[in-house]
Amino acid sequence: MQKVRTGMNYENYLENLENKLRNSFDLYRDYPLGNEMFNLYARYYIRTERYMLSKKAKIYGLESHEHILLKHLDSLDEHSINNFTDCIVNSIEEVVEPHPEHMSSIVTGVMVVENSLSNLGSDLVNSVRKFNYHKGYSFGLRGWVDVRILIVSLKDGIVISNKKGREVEKLFKI
Repeated sequence: MQKVRTGMNYENYLENLENKLRNSFDLYRDYPLGNEMFNLYARYYIRTERYMLSKKAKIYGLESHEHILLKHLDSLDEHSINNFTDCIVNSIEEVVEPHPEHMSSIVTGVMVVENSLSNLGSDLVNSVRKFNYHKGYSFGLRGWVDVRILIVSLKDGIVISNKKGREVEKLFKI
């Protein structure tokens, strides 16, 4: 759990986050995906290739992708957390395209909440922390996908994440 600066409003938070991501990610505001509208969608692609003597003699190529889906909510409850995680898992089919050169993809779902998280029970916080999703394609030959889930409370200044999400908690901390 990381502390963020309290008293920040959503627009300032979103602007700061976009400034952090702008150099590496393609950013899209109000992005429709499935039946949901995300306030921010950021995607990052990296490709590595190895050649023998010339670029025409490619030995192999590998691609890694990262997707960030951010949704702004006024408050949070068990129903909204479950809907959000289901939406993120269901969106994998739309944003991840496994192919022979696909190595890995990470889908990060971020819920930015205005209200305090103190009304969330410890069971809900633990369910977010214990959330785990990993899927391999063709026994890993076409890569894999992992899901990160983060909750950012602007009022409390707290970031809660699952185990995979701890890798990027500092990015979402202000």
